[in-house]
Formats: sequence, structure tokens, C-alpha cells
Amino acid sequence: MALTIEEQIKAIEEEIANTQYNKATQGHIGLLKAKIARLKMEQEKRRAASGGGGQGYSVKKSGNATVALVGFPSVGKSTLLTKLTDAKSEVASYAFTTVDVIPGIMYYRFAKIQVLDLPGLIRDASRGKGRGREVLAVVRTSDLILFVIDVFDTNIEVLMDELYNSGIRLNTQPPNVVITKTDRGGIDVKTTVELTKMTTEMVASMVSAYGYVNAEVIVREDIDEEQLIDVLTGNRVYLRSVTVVNKVDLADPGYLEEVKDRLKDHNPVFISANEEIGLEELKEAIFRELQFIHVFLKPQGKEADMDEPMVILSGSTVGDLCDRIHRSFRRNFRYANVWGDSAKFPGQMVGLDHVLTDGDIVTIVVKRGGS
Repeated sequence: MALTIEEQIKAIEEEIANTQYNKATQGHIGLLKAKIARLKMEQEKRRAASGGGGQGYSVKKSGNATVALVGFPSVGKSTLLTKLTDAKSEVASYAFTTVDVIPGIMYYRFAKIQVLDLPGLIRDASRGKGRGREVLAVVRTSDLILFVIDVFDTNIEVLMDELYNSGIRLNTQPPNVVITKTDRGGIDVKTTVELTKMTTEMVASMVSAYGYVNAEVIVREDIDEEQLIDVLTGNRVYLRSVTVVNKVDLADPGYLEEVKDRLKDHNPVFISANEEIGLEELKEAIFRELQFIHVFLKPQGKEADMDEPMVILSGSTVGDLCDRIHRSFRRNFRYANVWGDSAKFPGQMVGLDHVLTDGDIVTIVVKRGGS
């Protein structure tokens, strides 16, 4: 009798657990990991096709960016939301208070930032425990993750592991690897850097184990097995995060120093939502991590409005700016003029793909009579 996908995954996971990791076994373990990744993708496809993905939360995006509050139950996310935004979240002192996604809007330095209060995550949330899959699906669509932890329960690694297991990669960039299907030739691996964590043979074997028959693989970064699997699956999201330690008003100075030392690698912001301590510092950290830039609009033949900048994400194009102004602007776009660091000369005429930088002044010209 054929094994189910779940049974196949479990069997391979047990084999990995029982195999000592060393140079001799590295390639074999890499192959097993690639097989698991392929099986899990098949599992997700079947779950989605059968409608078994669970009841998700419907959240309409709003503002310049979306921030997701992620934490264990009862760490003060709801209180923090009400202090940062215009939202009114049901707040109580018992576990699993927030049973829905509560959105609010935070206004800061001309930015309109949507903040989402989510149900608390628990261990094995990525496996569906405690409505975990639905919550994590919302987290994946955000622009920034705000880890909210209790000063007396600082085990942030559990939260980070659940996000990692659901395909969310924190504070990093996608691996610089391109895999292109070809008609013949097997798996052809080309590298532009020296590989110290894998061999080209391992790369080829894992790509083959994932299901490719013929492909060109170009590796421009010294990757490991996990990073190659991320490229193979193609469903990872890469998000920035800020760590927030709440309820600091309840801790004595000596204990706080211990927590600061324990979490120094996470560069946390220490706050008390109840006592409104550290909230301005937190707002600034959110703004900074979202990497916003300000651009100024200049109507044709008039002076630029330097008092009310438009807020857009770093790396945004003129087309993105059009979308922020009005949905018809991109459709009726003719050209734009740009003054500032992104322009080769003052008033340069550019198209929709031109990337803007902080402080640019922009005139957008649209077709007359367009709608």
C-alpha cells in the first residue's frame, strides 16, 4: 500500500533526525530536504484544491504600508494597538482575547501605516495549531513584522521558528540564485563565487531531487542547503522585523539589564503600552524599518508643495507613485519630470519605471480628458 504524503514526509524527517550531519552525509541530507520540500508543496496544493486551507481572515490593505503585531497570547498587543492607532480592540487580561484581526491606522511623519492586531501565536502554529495557519497567512502579506513579547517571557525564538516554518524569512534578502528550465542537458550548475557550504554536485542533485530534469542553475552567492530549498520552492516571503519588549514598567532595573543582554542580537525597543513608555521611539523604529521616502509633487507650471510630501516605500517607481495618487494616473500616464538625486539633470523626463529617491520633486503629466 502506497504511503500518504504525510507518511512520506514523516519517514524522511525521521531519516534526517537519525543521520549524523557531517561532510560525508551533507549531500544525502540535502537530497532528503529537497524531497521533503517537494512533498510539502504537493501537500499545500492538495490542501488548497480541497478547500482545506482553513478559514482565513479577510483584511483590506490600507495606508502606505501594513505592520503585523506578532506575539504570544496576552503580551499586550491589543493595548499597544490602541495606543499607536485609532483602533478600538477588545482588551482583557486572559489568554486568547483577540479572536479576530483588528486593524488600526498609525499616522507618523506624513505616513499612514496600517497596524494589524492578530490572535496570539503558539508553538506549532505553522502546523495549524491555534488557528496558526490563518494568522500566518495574514503575516505573510504584511510589509513589516512587529514582534511583541512580554518582558517576563522573552523566548522570541519560538515565534521566529514558527514564521520560518511557514516560509517567512526575516531581515534577509532572497538568495542570488536563478534556476531556468531547459530542453536538454540535465542540470547545469554555473557559479560566479566560490561555494564553501555546498558543492556544485550537491546543488545539481538537490535541484534534480526537487523534480527538475533539465535546468540551468546560476549561483551568485555562497548558499547553503536551506537557501537552495527556498529558491526551489519559490514561495518564501522576505520581511523586515522589529522586536518590542512590553511591560517594562513592571520589571526592576537589574532584571531589565539581563533582558537587554539576552536580546541584544535582536536590537529591541523597550516599551510599556499601558504607561505609554517608549512609544515615540517605537514609531520611529517602525518608520525606519519600513524604509519610507518622501517625494514632493509639483503641478505643471506651479511651485512644488514642500509642506505635504507623499510617502512611498524605498525603491518605488514613478508608476508606484501614480498608483498612490489615483488609480487612473497610471492608465493615463504620458511622462513625468523629476528634480532630485534620482534625476540625471533637473527636470529630467522619465517613464513609469524610473526609481525615485528621498526628496525628489515630481511632476506627472497625464493625457487630457483621460478617465
